[in-house]
Amino acid sequence: MDQDDFENWQSLKPTTKEVRLKPTPVTERLVEAHIKIQAERPDRSDFLHTVMCQVGLPRRATEARTFERNNGPFSILLEAGKLWNGKAWEPQPLPYGTTPRLVMVHLSSEAIRTQNRTVELGDSMRQFLQMLGIPTSGGKRGGYTVFRKQMVALAACRLTIGMTAEGRVVTVDAKPIDRFEAWLHHDGQQQTLWPGVLELSQKFYDTLTQHAVPLDHRALAALKHSSLALDIYTWLAHRLCRIRQPNGVMLSWDNLRDQFGQEYATSKDFKREFKAVLRKVWLVYPDARIEEVIGGIRLYESPPPISKTCISLAGTTS
Repeated sequence: MDQDDFENWQSLKPTTKEVRLKPTPVTERLVEAHIKIQAERPDRSDFLHTVMCQVGLPRRATEARTFERNNGPFSILLEAGKLWNGKAWEPQPLPYGTTPRLVMVHLSSEAIRTQNRTVELGDSMRQFLQMLGIPTSGGKRGGYTVFRKQMVALAACRLTIGMTAEGRVVTVDAKPIDRFEAWLHHDGQQQTLWPGVLELSQKFYDTLTQHAVPLDHRALAALKHSSLALDIYTWLAHRLCRIRQPNGVMLSWDNLRDQFGQEYATSKDFKREFKAVLRKVWLVYPDARIEEVIGGIRLYESPPPISKTCISLAGTTS
């Protein structure tokens, strides 16, 4: 990368002046995380399956029963399902927003830390919420209540991956959760399911132990307000350290919109939002090497958010 390219790459990064001009809770949280990430190693690692880093879930609530997203030769099909509530099969919505993304991080991280595909919820989920700074209260809008609803939706949904490689097309059933146990809970108005145990499918767990992407929990906590920010961060965490081309990899805005921007009405809207969110992600992934070029962005080989030498199977750093 020559000097002009370096200056172009640097120009996308948020400046100290810009941060000072916008002292919102989000920017304050991002700046605080940026300082900590640059100053010291994390005290633990979180993890997410490589597939979930490449293709994201819906970002907004929808009444649709199916959802598709594409990423080059990959495509996912998400189908809403039903769960038995003790009396009938109850339809569940498609999981959406930041919550199912963070739930999948929690489930994947716990499975790797315990080396067990059965994940007991309750105290572990409460600790996870507290670490992210999310209220653990119940009630209609409480943090745990929101997570509960999304865990139920995740447990019910079916995930299928389509791939094209070497002249062949392949369809893979990638349903992450095989078994869901819940307590019947009465909230005074209706009977609801209160999650107790989730069991990852054997196929998902086996590939997770081989293809888990380590993530910095401080970055996740800082980006918890934005589904797009979480998607970009996890994608970069997976992608950048695998680039081997000296001149990097160029991605067009059309490529990026196919992967990240199906919810945007126009390419212009997506490009503006993507660049704004990328600047925020850069604060919590300061080693990411990216430049804007004519027609898109170019990715260069970069250190992962957490060095492989700092990761143990138990999910702690050394």
